[in-house]
Amino acid sequence: MRGLFRRRSARREHPRRVPPASAQSSGSSSSEQRSPARSPSGPSSEQATDEPPAEQPASEQPADQHSSGPSVPGASDSGSEQSEGSPTAPPGASGTAERTAPLREPSRFPFGARSVAGEVFILQVAVIVLLTVAVVVAFVLHARWDSEQQARNKSLAVAQTFAQAPGVVEALDSSDPTAVLQPRAQAVRKAADVSYVVVWTPEGKRITAPKRRMIGQTVVKPFKFIVERAREGRPTTHTIDAVTGGDTVNTAVPVTRPDGSLAGLVSAGVTISRVNQGVKDQLPVLLMSAAGALVLASVSSALVSRRLRRQTHGLGPVQMTRMYEHHDAVLHSVREGVLILDAEGRLVLANSEARRLLELPPEAEGEQVGRLGLDAGMAELLTSGRTASDEVHLAGGRLLALNVRATRGEEGPPGRVATLRDTTDLRALEGRAAVSRERLRLLYEAGVRVGTTLDVVRTAEELAEVVVPGFADFATVELLDPVPRGEEPSGARTDMRRVAISGIREEPPLYPVDTVIRTVATSPDEAARETGHPVLVPDLRQAHDWLAENPERGRATLDYGIRSLISVPLRARGVVLGTVDFWRTEESEPYAEDDLVFAEELAARAAVSVDNARRYTRENAMAVTLQRSLLPRGLPEQDALEVASRYLPTRAGVGGDWFDVIPLPGARVALVVGDVVGHGLHAAATMGRLRTAVLNFSSLDLAPEDLLAHLDELVDRIDQDQTAAGNGEAVTGATCLYAIYDSASGRCTVARAGHLGPAVVNPDGTVDFPEVPVGLPLGLGGAPFETAELQLAEGSSLVLYTDGLVEDRDRDIDDGLAQLHDALADHPGRPPEETCGAVLDALLPADPSDDVALLVARTRVLPADRVAQWDVPADSGAVAPLRAQVTSKLTEWGLEEVAFTTELILSELVTNAIRYGSEPIRARLLYERSLTCEVSDGNSTSPHLRRAAATEEGGRGLFLVAQLAERWGTRYTPHGKVMWTEQSLHGGGTPQEEDEESLLDQWGDGDM
Repeated sequence: MRGLFRRRSARREHPRRVPPASAQSSGSSSSEQRSPARSPSGPSSEQATDEPPAEQPASEQPADQHSSGPSVPGASDSGSEQSEGSPTAPPGASGTAERTAPLREPSRFPFGARSVAGEVFILQVAVIVLLTVAVVVAFVLHARWDSEQQARNKSLAVAQTFAQAPGVVEALDSSDPTAVLQPRAQAVRKAADVSYVVVWTPEGKRITAPKRRMIGQTVVKPFKFIVERAREGRPTTHTIDAVTGGDTVNTAVPVTRPDGSLAGLVSAGVTISRVNQGVKDQLPVLLMSAAGALVLASVSSALVSRRLRRQTHGLGPVQMTRMYEHHDAVLHSVREGVLILDAEGRLVLANSEARRLLELPPEAEGEQVGRLGLDAGMAELLTSGRTASDEVHLAGGRLLALNVRATRGEEGPPGRVATLRDTTDLRALEGRAAVSRERLRLLYEAGVRVGTTLDVVRTAEELAEVVVPGFADFATVELLDPVPRGEEPSGARTDMRRVAISGIREEPPLYPVDTVIRTVATSPDEAARETGHPVLVPDLRQAHDWLAENPERGRATLDYGIRSLISVPLRARGVVLGTVDFWRTEESEPYAEDDLVFAEELAARAAVSVDNARRYTRENAMAVTLQRSLLPRGLPEQDALEVASRYLPTRAGVGGDWFDVIPLPGARVALVVGDVVGHGLHAAATMGRLRTAVLNFSSLDLAPEDLLAHLDELVDRIDQDQTAAGNGEAVTGATCLYAIYDSASGRCTVARAGHLGPAVVNPDGTVDFPEVPVGLPLGLGGAPFETAELQLAEGSSLVLYTDGLVEDRDRDIDDGLAQLHDALADHPGRPPEETCGAVLDALLPADPSDDVALLVARTRVLPADRVAQWDVPADSGAVAPLRAQVTSKLTEWGLEEVAFTTELILSELVTNAIRYGSEPIRARLLYERSLTCEVSDGNSTSPHLRRAAATEEGGRGLFLVAQLAERWGTRYTPHGKVMWTEQSLHGGGTPQEEDEESLLDQWGDGDM
């Protein structure tokens, strides 16, 4: 560029010669000859054929001649030089046939709008003016809003102050309130500088007014809405259009009596124009500041534009664009390399072809030729000063023919120009070898990068990414709909869905990801899918079947520059999973037959990875479905605990972590958390068996240590069966924690088999890890389990979890427990749902290696007035007084509708405890979601339900209890047993609609 500008400047120093007038008219219709820009490609571009007559002076030409009428070629160059005072050549140098071309008259405005500098100056000034106007408008609008807010605040303050002043209520209730309040209202109006202060009754009658003639008149309607708000104790503020003062902010405040009734209202008005006066005073200063800023910015813009005008020599945008287009056409569009060197042997300019042929670095300009890494013979020729024609030299595996010439002195500074031309087929041979090496590298890279995860979509994305830009400019992957779900495609025709796209540019006009691709029978994708072989489309412009599939998108694709396509099926184990399409643009070589083998090999390797991911997805989905079906779908309803839970499976596959919440009779709830070592279907199935076993054992109302003992025997039996069959894994390593919370006493009994102990969050926010005796994991056997009794205050939170929460491959369990302590501490009263979220946010790693189960239960305590207990002597005569006490307690609780049924149940249970049990005998009623009746005695003999014969006198007691209660059962204690029943408090007292007579007919001395 610097050499060209030097030559252009040298041309301006010599007079321009124009052809005779006869030659001018011959080309007047050519729009290209009317261009004022001068092409640098050669002397022919400097000849003008459309000049004004020679005798017309330049000063008499029309002012807009250079843009709309015939113009002098090169006038932009000569005009810019003339404006700097350069002399013109004397006329008559070539006789009458030729004359000197007149120079363009310089623009009278220093920054003409037709120059780049003028356009920049106008743009800068316009932006400054717009910014100034925006600032002024924003200030005025903000001042208006601020004025209105001040008026609202002031009117509200004055009205509230007057309404709450001492004596206002008494004056309103007096016989002549105007005499008392009018002077005070006028004094307040003047002191507060408001427009008016009006006191008026709820009926709208004015008591005070700024003008006495308005006293007694009704306020302007509507006022009912204001009075209604005043009765609610709320003020009302709104803007009204006053007759004399313009826009006025009016605030009405209620005046209430001590009993809360409305005595009257006080309205205060502030005219907005008063508040606006300060803004108007500041506006001149703002406008003067804005004008000063505008002048200063305009001067700065003028200086910048003047410098820009000098640098661009006053050329207009069209002229500069044309000049650079010619420059690019000469230097970068030719298929020959061009080098320009100065007199010292430094590289001044190299076009794109020369850079490619010589592999020049980006910063080659300005360097000595000898430092560019060229062949010694070529470097010597370029710097020797001699002329050469088609002299062949070797450069980077290419045989280049060099032509070297010296630049003419009159065209610029001394230097040399060299052209290079590739004259050998070595480039093609080298290119094919490079392609082969690149394809081998791509195959190796595909083997490393494709299939790094067992995710179907991610594997497809890796395939699309690895081939761009080495083999394709764009790559798309479509899979049959069942494949991403892990299913194997059937023989039936199904739609394909695009799952991956990659390219060298953003937003190509191809179908986006997640689009269902519906192809026609003749499309390349469908042909590849049906035949199982790749399909080549060298030129998409000739592929009429492909274009007919979606003409609009096809034309957009061609307009984008995409020209060539290879569609390859993804086949694994003889099943087509989808297709991969490789696209090339017009900037790359179109695909040929030798590209098909590589594309098919690449797709075959990728298809194996896709199929592996599909099969893993299927197995994982099956395991997840199994585990989800085995885990609790929702937490049961109960009143003892407020519970929240979380279960998070690991990406490596489902595991054996599980939890459960089991309501128990007697206002108790069982909490269970367990863990089966391992992942996959076996762990999920084992977890389901253990959870089912715990549910069954819980129905027997076993103590925690007894339940774990039964569970341990079950796991040992499962291991024995699987070992004998030889087709299963051992369950050894399963852990479990079982806790029973009694809301009537606030006690929690906990036992654990190899599991982590619970955390207790006290109501004050402190956290404890209570000592719970740890037993061996399930299945090992040999040692009894022990329990711990925890007394939990109401509002405490019991946190149960599996080891995946606190232990990881990068974190020790002690560190995990410390982090759990920090996540739970100092948050008293936090709900269980929020606690679960906070714990997972603090402890869950980004890529957990084990699944996590978390259970947070906040305790509730059954109120003492919902529990009734009686000690019963071993005397049948105590049954009748007990029934009376029970009826009284149920009446107190408002449960009269179940009193009769409860009497029957409790009488039968107590009678049988007296007859067949032993002391101490106690009866207890628990009133929560249902009504629970409990009778305990010191005998551990279990009763059995039987149907008595018609001839038997007894044996119907427990049958009667079973008929009346919703549920019943027996649980054993260290000192005897407890018989319990539950009655629903919704929908009636008895499950069978039987009257009292029929129930009495069944009454007897049942034998339990």
